[in-house]
Amino acid sequence: MTSTQQKLKVNIEEAAANRKRGGEIRVLLSPRTVGCTSGFGGFVVLQPGEYISEHYHPYSEEFLYVVEGEFEMTVDGTVFALKEGDSLLVPINAKHRLVNRTDKVARGVFQLAPLAPRPELGHVDTEAPPNAGPNPDVGGGK
Repeated sequence: MTSTQQKLKVNIEEAAANRKRGGEIRVLLSPRTVGCTSGFGGFVVLQPGEYISEHYHPYSEEFLYVVEGEFEMTVDGTVFALKEGDSLLVPINAKHRLVNRTDKVARGVFQLAPLAPRPELGHVDTEAPPNAGPNPDVGGGK
């Protein structure tokens, strides 16, 4: 498939909201959605009091950019207060947890790279996820 035939654009409404780990995570650009091979990215929304449960990525760095509101990210025990316009790097193997401790919605854009060798190896929970459901699958063919 050439780049002119390959899907390259994804609208946020096309991406299913995954709430397994808390909050709302939408994977937009991934091997499954657009056939990318170097990483994946998406959008996170946390309502007041919501969080993304603690986890780590054994193969990937995570990049977070705050679009709106405020987050608190704990990375290996260090707490980072993040406001609109801030970016944060989460290193490979660093345990991290994202929280909205304010009374306003918080929105952010994230990217992880490089990809794990297989999707099931990309994400390790260190805290019980608050909701039932399958893990987000970003890999595989379309």
